[in-house]
Amino acid sequence: MPVYCITGTNRGLGLEFVRQLAQSPDNTIVAATRSLSSDLGDLHAVASPSTHILECDTSSVASIHAFVKEVRRTLGYQGKIDFLLNSAGVNLASSQSSLSLGPDDLQQNMAVNVIGPAKTVELLLDAALLAPDIRILNMTSGLGSLQLSSGMRPRKCAPYSISKAALNMLTVHQSEDLRPHLPGSVVICMDPGWVKTRLGGEGAVLEASQSIGDMLAVLHGLKTEDTGALYHHTGEKIPW
Repeated sequence: MPVYCITGTNRGLGLEFVRQLAQSPDNTIVAATRSLSSDLGDLHAVASPSTHILECDTSSVASIHAFVKEVRRTLGYQGKIDFLLNSAGVNLASSQSSLSLGPDDLQQNMAVNVIGPAKTVELLLDAALLAPDIRILNMTSGLGSLQLSSGMRPRKCAPYSISKAALNMLTVHQSEDLRPHLPGSVVICMDPGWVKTRLGGEGAVLEASQSIGDMLAVLHGLKTEDTGALYHHTGEKIPW
């Protein structure tokens, strides 16, 4: 039974990942949510009997440490994660430009969108919870592409864009740094498209079900040589 670990599952893309993966009884799902005390009705509604809902605030390193311990208890001594989907993300202070950046706003975007995925991978690796051929998906955005952003008039969501560009670079480093530890590992970042979620906001054109279905197809088709790449949800590679 493949084991999927997904962050940010209380809503949006993370919730849709759980919904689709829970359709198969063969899948074990570790569904991480920022707080177990928040409204998780939608998540419980789509969860399967083999879905384990655990708390993980990816903006807090202490919370990630506690989450990793719970994952070990949940999966048992020999349990391994086959697919890690770093889906949790925020787009704070989206109206700010490079000329009006709020330091605290930028730091909060970086904490969730970059430090969170970095420490999640690091601490799960340290706990020997990642399979030798782990597939890791870091959820990025077209706004994190330098080339695509340079063609936008006006530029959009400066704090978010900057954090996603940093996440892309994190992915490049993880793809190399994991190989000595996990020879078959593949780490990619993927743009889900402009999806109709709360994060996507007004004007979004893509249904979450389509985006997630596409991304899972790409994820399940990855080969070892694909590591360190930036993909669109359709499977097309995106320029950095």
